[in-house]
Amino acid sequence: MKSKSKILISSIAAIIAASLLAVANNENNNQDVLAAITKSSVVNKRVVKPRRQAKAYAVKNKPVKNVKTAKKPVKAEQTKAARGGSGDVLKPKVGTRPQDNLYLAVNSKWMKKAKIPADAVSTGSTDEISLKVNRQLRQDMADFADGKKPLPNIPNFDKAVELYKLARDIDKRNNDGAAPIKADLAKLEGIKDFADFNAKAADLYNNGMDLPLDLTVSPDMKNAQKNALYFSSAGTFLPDTSSYKDPNSQKLLAVLKKQSIDLLKLAGVSETDATTYAENALKFDGILAKNVKSAEQNADVTSQYNPMSIQNFKAKFTNFDIQQFLKGTVGKEPDQIIVTDPKFLTNINQVINQDNFAALKGWLIVDFINGAAGELSQKFIETAFPFSQAIGGQAKLPSTDKQAFSFVNGDFGELIGIYYGQTYFGADAKKDVTNMVNKILQTYESRLQNNTWLSKATKEKAIDKLKSLVVKVGYPDEQSGSYKNIQITPASQGGTLYGNDQAMTIESIKENLAQLFKPVNRNIWAMSGAEVNAAYNPQVNDVTLPAAILQAPFYSKTQSRAANWGGIGTVIGHEISHAFDNNGAQFDKYGNLHNWWTQKDYTEFKKRIKAEDKLFNGIKYAGTKIKGKQIVSENVADLGGLTVALQVAKSEGDNLRELFENNARIWRLKATPQAIKTILAVDVHAPNPLRANVQAQCQDDFYKVFKVKSSDGMWLDPKKRIQIW
Repeated sequence: MKSKSKILISSIAAIIAASLLAVANNENNNQDVLAAITKSSVVNKRVVKPRRQAKAYAVKNKPVKNVKTAKKPVKAEQTKAARGGSGDVLKPKVGTRPQDNLYLAVNSKWMKKAKIPADAVSTGSTDEISLKVNRQLRQDMADFADGKKPLPNIPNFDKAVELYKLARDIDKRNNDGAAPIKADLAKLEGIKDFADFNAKAADLYNNGMDLPLDLTVSPDMKNAQKNALYFSSAGTFLPDTSSYKDPNSQKLLAVLKKQSIDLLKLAGVSETDATTYAENALKFDGILAKNVKSAEQNADVTSQYNPMSIQNFKAKFTNFDIQQFLKGTVGKEPDQIIVTDPKFLTNINQVINQDNFAALKGWLIVDFINGAAGELSQKFIETAFPFSQAIGGQAKLPSTDKQAFSFVNGDFGELIGIYYGQTYFGADAKKDVTNMVNKILQTYESRLQNNTWLSKATKEKAIDKLKSLVVKVGYPDEQSGSYKNIQITPASQGGTLYGNDQAMTIESIKENLAQLFKPVNRNIWAMSGAEVNAAYNPQVNDVTLPAAILQAPFYSKTQSRAANWGGIGTVIGHEISHAFDNNGAQFDKYGNLHNWWTQKDYTEFKKRIKAEDKLFNGIKYAGTKIKGKQIVSENVADLGGLTVALQVAKSEGDNLRELFENNARIWRLKATPQAIKTILAVDVHAPNPLRANVQAQCQDDFYKVFKVKSSDGMWLDPKKRIQIW
């Protein structure tokens, strides 16, 4: 269950989802990434438990075959060695040799034929699986709603079905118009002045309205068994603070301004007031953009851990009544609060003050109307589309049934994941993948034991952490209990989609804050079993492999063992490697931010991290240059995942050519130019083609398997090949 569907990019929830909960982008669906980005603080709501979308059901797949080169391949001497291979990885070129560009050699035929669905921003391996699973689950949900299928024996599942009925009933939503939001919109419009805002801020927060600041309860990074209170900033309207330097930024903001005015007019606000609100909202957004962290800065998880006493924290505020706000939200104050963005706190009085009140009020209203639009009529939905369309390049809106399922899956993802796992995930696949996990863990331990640059003391600590790591495969046996207090009011009793979602939001915020003085529940899964994804959580030291990702091209009983190692094998290794990337390596086996390294070993480790940063930094992609620092943790995990999967495959005598080819295959992606630009601004992963090519360039086995020469495009000087784990 989510708290609010508005994801504030700089909030602790987004931080945990995007960086602390190091999620691999090969699994991470680009539709979801863009959904989060384009709905930054505008069309999403505050998230305590991030919204997820279901992805994939089991299908039979043909064995993966070696990629055939064309009769007239590109001659090696026509190319030049480069990081990421020669040629433009965004342009398919059938006949490319794997020696020159592995990604293009494997994926060019697919790239030429692949079509991005009109209601999507990309297509690729994860997107294709997601389409299949969503299609199946949408049909199942419709059958449950129509009484064609009996409800599964899953507690609270009936609530998901009831909400789905409301979501798909577009006729009722059209008839309701703006009525469901009138009371909440009136609350915001009724804020008279800054003093009135101070008096009402806690109530606004408790009722799910976004504020420029946020409070979230999450495990304390230095004591992961205990929960802590985190303070963070709101996100910006554009994807990232760096987006405001783009020449196109003013055009995007103009689209948002017009969209917001049109939405407010639909809700009954006069054009004059709507225009004033929108103009003021953009002013306040500009203030925020100058005072919050960028995605690149947030890539360093430890920079988000800035504990201070509650008294010192409160002393920072001279304008906003933080004492009253804490009393009205948290109630009993903790002794300590953790600040994720010190810059924002330092400048808090320049952001929230009497002089900025009109701008702040406009921001509250614009944020609200854009966030609520998707829960109202078709006219509201269409009116709220231009901004996300401009950000992501999506040609048209998804159908009502797709939107309805996506909405319900966002609220009840855990339950839908359990249903998916129980219905479509086979015991044989779970047994086989678990066996693969154990082999990778054993090989990883061996690699640590035989590591040449670590001391004995650090090796022992690393191996101890590895042995303590828990791997969750498939779906949870039991639900977390988040849904027991939720009640869905059906249409027959006057219920609306917005009203029920708002009630869930309020309950979720209440539940999250109530965890402050309670021990951490370490059994909660990082994501739904129906998600095509995988994750490592450093604060629990566990890996999650949802059932939905365990199918081709990532995994299939019908494709070769080597292909499986190149697919799910590298994913498993990737997530385990997050325990030892530049962020995860700073957490111990218990999930605490604690230094377990010798000083000499950590100095060497940082040298290797810097080399990985340098390896990617400055590579030209889609008209821009890659920021090595922003993506270094994911690159370390990619490198570790491919390296350990290769070693396991070699020990089994598998065909390494098939491994490399399928690893390139899982990264195939075709996206709109807008989506690519947006993802590059905020994502902590390297672009998919580079994840395939650059990591392969670091493997000596790649050169042996494909007989790569120094004159080939994929050649990388041995001195520049990075090895960490």
